[in-house]
Amino acid sequence: MSSPSTTPAYRAVTAWRDGFVAVVAGFAVMFAVASAGAACAGAGDLPGGAFPRVAAAVVVMAAGGSVGVSGGAGALAGADADLSVMPLSVALAGALIVGCAFLRPLRGRAVAGPRELLGRAVPFVVLWLLALMGTALAARQTFRLLPGDSPLGDIGELLDSAPTVGFETDLPLTFFGGLLWIVGLLAVTLLVSRRAPLPASVLRFHTAVRPAAFATLVLLLAYVVLGVVTGLAVAGTRGHAERTLAVVLLGLPNLAWIALSLGLGGAWEGRVQGPFGLPMPHLLDQVLRGPERTTVDVSTLARQDSRAWWLVVVAAVLLLLGTGVLAAVRSPAGVRPWRHALHLGVALALAVLTVCLLAGVNAGFGLSLLGIGDVGGLGGRVELTPVLWRNTGLALLWGAVAGFLGALMARPLRHRGPVASEDPAGP
Repeated sequence: MSSPSTTPAYRAVTAWRDGFVAVVAGFAVMFAVASAGAACAGAGDLPGGAFPRVAAAVVVMAAGGSVGVSGGAGALAGADADLSVMPLSVALAGALIVGCAFLRPLRGRAVAGPRELLGRAVPFVVLWLLALMGTALAARQTFRLLPGDSPLGDIGELLDSAPTVGFETDLPLTFFGGLLWIVGLLAVTLLVSRRAPLPASVLRFHTAVRPAAFATLVLLLAYVVLGVVTGLAVAGTRGHAERTLAVVLLGLPNLAWIALSLGLGGAWEGRVQGPFGLPMPHLLDQVLRGPERTTVDVSTLARQDSRAWWLVVVAAVLLLLGTGVLAAVRSPAGVRPWRHALHLGVALALAVLTVCLLAGVNAGFGLSLLGIGDVGGLGGRVELTPVLWRNTGLALLWGAVAGFLGALMARPLRHRGPVASEDPAGP
């Protein structure tokens, strides 16, 4: 006779309860981080009680949603605005909470059927999308900018009309972006944790995927930790503490993971034009500022500051002495070095590809007068996009080298004794 805790009805209720708790906790943490970051960035001074809606818009963008920006200054002037950026500090905070909550009841077993995993995942997906769409409905506002608030305030002096700026979410794009976000998160969570059960049909891929995936995740989180330490040090010693904390709370992984790709020899292209900009290190702003698109790599940064070469040193040390060894230690002793090289190379290339797709920036504002021309000095653009094949190709090469050398260096660290069949649910 089965116990109540093993019946399908009980498991379904438990899954929905766990999903509800996880989604509430995830959104609460994301709202807290987004609100703190927006406050440090100066959003608390926006008129019309816009701050809560700005925080909601930041959460929507962090969860894969789309937010559109518009503006104008009466009948004589109009504005075209666009904004495409994911605040990865907020996204990472929510992902860690939801991922840990999804894994907690699954640990302790090696095998779980597809139906069971799907039954656990569906409540998370449905409740996440409901919460996201509710947040998206609240993330819309139009408010007037008074002279002196920003460069847009000068429009009022030119046209004798206070300019307005508004934002609202694109609900269909937000739904599909949020669906991709939460499904991707749950899939990655199962990939990186060797304590989570898998269907028996894919269990044989455990040793090929999970050690390299976990080591790559640790590398990405290590870069975030280094970025937090650096950001706090800069905030405490060089002034502009609120601006630096805004970067830490909103877009630190964007910059940290771009630094990882640059340290691997990758490149990004972009420009910064006009009085508008996003919080970013002065060195990066200095290299990008100008009318033409500029290629950013370690060499171009080093022309302004030779300390940029440390990006290569940090990447090499963390990859060769950390990621490669960690992946090898977590793999069965019988895996050959060339297989470690293949596994880690593919894992790092996929991670850098994901960073390239998520960490870019494309934002701009342009003012037109009577529908023709631009009002000089009051428009601006910030762009930063990856050189995709260069970044992923070099990541594949670096990962292969780190995997091979890590396998060799990990041999003295292994426990002696016969190699038993690897238990995917083991510690």
